[in-house]
Amino acid sequence: MRRLRSIEHGPRGGDEINLIEKGKNYGWPLVSQGKEYWGPISVGEEKMPGMQAAKKVYTPSIAPGGLTLYQGKAFPKWQGSLFSGAMKLKHLNRVEIDENGHITTEERLLESLEQRIRAVITGPDGYLYFSSDNGKIYRLRPKNTG
Repeated sequence: MRRLRSIEHGPRGGDEINLIEKGKNYGWPLVSQGKEYWGPISVGEEKMPGMQAAKKVYTPSIAPGGLTLYQGKAFPKWQGSLFSGAMKLKHLNRVEIDENGHITTEERLLESLEQRIRAVITGPDGYLYFSSDNGKIYRLRPKNTG
């Protein structure tokens, strides 16, 4: 079953991944786990009745860039993982999702690049492609390929 997900760049802290469902309310700007940029004041309530809770909240903020569901064949262990860029923390972010749609683990990849990773997609070859602020397009492929 396919599910629609979004990634939001929240205020200071409070970036989030949501599972989007018809007719649901995700709360912005009333619900947020972020703080004002100018001080330690909450932007909104963490929870409210009738509002959908995020599936993943990033505190501190990763400043997400793009989101893709991996369904390629090049990385079988990553099948069904969500990938996003992280502009603030400068890595490629991977989260695993269980059969109920809950996020179970997070992995931060390519931190050694020290690049603000923006858009990320899965190519038709099953490799991951992403861009960064240096103007380059990167291709991530398994080590055993040429």
